[in-house]
Amino acid sequence: MLTLALIGLIGGLVTGISPCILPVLPVIFLSGGVQNATATATVHKEQNGGGVATAPVETKPPRSRPYLIILGLVVSFTLVTLFGSLLLSILGLPQDVLRWAGLIVLALIGIGLIVPKFEHLLEKPFSWIPQRRPDANRGGFTLGLGLGAVYVPCAGPVLAAITVAGSTGQIGLETVVLTSTFAIGAALPLLIFALAGRRVAERVKAFRKRQRGIRITAGIVMIALAIGLVFNLPQLLQRAIPDYTSGLQNDINNSEQVKKALNLGGLENDQNKDLDLCTDGAKELESCGKAPDIKGIQQWFNTPGGAPVDLAQSRGKVVLLDFWAYSCINCQRSIPHVTAWDKAYRDAGLQVIGVHSPEYAFEKEPGNVKSAADKFGIGYPVALDNTLSTWTNYRNRFWPAHYLIDAEGTVRHIKFGEGDYQTTEKLIRELLTKANPDVRLPAATDTADDTPDTAAITRETYLGSTKRVNFAGTEDYTAGVKTFAYPATQPPDTFVLQGDWTLTSQNITPTGAGGEIKLNYRAKEVRMVLAGNGTVTYTAKGQTKTVQVNGTPDSYQLLSTQDIEAGAIDVTVGPGVQAFSFTFG
Repeated sequence: MLTLALIGLIGGLVTGISPCILPVLPVIFLSGGVQNATATATVHKEQNGGGVATAPVETKPPRSRPYLIILGLVVSFTLVTLFGSLLLSILGLPQDVLRWAGLIVLALIGIGLIVPKFEHLLEKPFSWIPQRRPDANRGGFTLGLGLGAVYVPCAGPVLAAITVAGSTGQIGLETVVLTSTFAIGAALPLLIFALAGRRVAERVKAFRKRQRGIRITAGIVMIALAIGLVFNLPQLLQRAIPDYTSGLQNDINNSEQVKKALNLGGLENDQNKDLDLCTDGAKELESCGKAPDIKGIQQWFNTPGGAPVDLAQSRGKVVLLDFWAYSCINCQRSIPHVTAWDKAYRDAGLQVIGVHSPEYAFEKEPGNVKSAADKFGIGYPVALDNTLSTWTNYRNRFWPAHYLIDAEGTVRHIKFGEGDYQTTEKLIRELLTKANPDVRLPAATDTADDTPDTAAITRETYLGSTKRVNFAGTEDYTAGVKTFAYPATQPPDTFVLQGDWTLTSQNITPTGAGGEIKLNYRAKEVRMVLAGNGTVTYTAKGQTKTVQVNGTPDSYQLLSTQDIEAGAIDVTVGPGVQAFSFTFG
């Protein structure tokens, strides 16, 4: 129990100093120092003739206010994360009701800070409380509750374990301890900012004298945060700022002690415990338990009105679940087979469902996924599993991954990764025939299998600091602005950098006029995942070419040959371009 508490606290602290905390900092700082400027205390002075004059008296912000804000945030985050989905399911309410309630609370408090008369209306429901003058603004606890309902911390192994436990209803003392300590850890940096705001309000005379302006500013910032959260604008800020905590996150992610301690039963549950009965890529049908639910889906594409697909309502059909991510080259090579099966066997009773489980942050953008699905000719339903809820419920670990489910709802085949498409199609045909012996199946598809010999080609090479693979330089490859130089020698299947670069957890981009990359590879095809606006120039096989990069992340082909070859590519990435990875075929 103590280990879990420590893991939760450390995980929360790392999250609390990460870029995902930045959007709420102005609200926390200003709220910690806001005084009650809607009323003024009075000083009575005897005047000639017995009159009374009034004069404003400076007031200090309530000293408990920062603590109450953070207490409200911790309580709200813990309850919403662990019990929110369960409560809403019981009440039959949409899963985003609590988030919208939190946004409304933030907006109303913001308006109240700007318009005192509106604040008085907000205070009326609290008039039964025995106090001289009820003031919701002084407490701060309500503000904390609102923030806790909308604050979504950066993903990590601790939060993943909490989310899984909450979504599956497996909430015990260990999960509560982990969630509470994580929330406290994440809130501690916020408390520092709230206390700093209070101290400024107490010590800086200009701050005290301009409380009306400070209140209006705080209200505007609070409303702006609520509006920004509606349109997911904080995500743009988080992507624009280098992830300076990536090294710490990586240490937590790779810690065996953390992995062992976080196995709270969330990865294995009653729905997925029998999936181990299936062997990867078996040649014959197996029986691996009832198919786990598709859950936690943010949005659906290619369904009537965006309606969700329920596996329980697909009984009588053979279902193929395809876990994929649109920038993953392995998935890109697999998709033609899946789309071919969908077209060939849909009328015979096959239901294909694509579960898009993002590998990169940019893959969470619905517009990016929709564009990719259209580009790949995907006409079957696609679920946006941005929180990896369904991915986790299937205990999945691979892109792509295929789960074949029979007409009775039982998982009969699992295939991780590319290849062996003939076996998967053979088993699809067997299940269709079992479901309907009178079915007339078309001829088997003949889509070319472009699966490379992974032992003969360079492995996918990520360039982000937390996913870095195959880097052969001597420099410290962590997030931040770094200067690199080519080493004297470079091994096969590696890359090195030269020049000034900005490294983030997801990608790298040149800091100055341009940065250079030298890649040694073995492959028939070499591609780069790039984004932004600018040019990438590369030299390979004595030829120099330029690629124009414009827009969201996409995969760009650098070269293609008839056979697998060993070679080298010199790449110059221009300013404004983000490089995510090299992929090979």
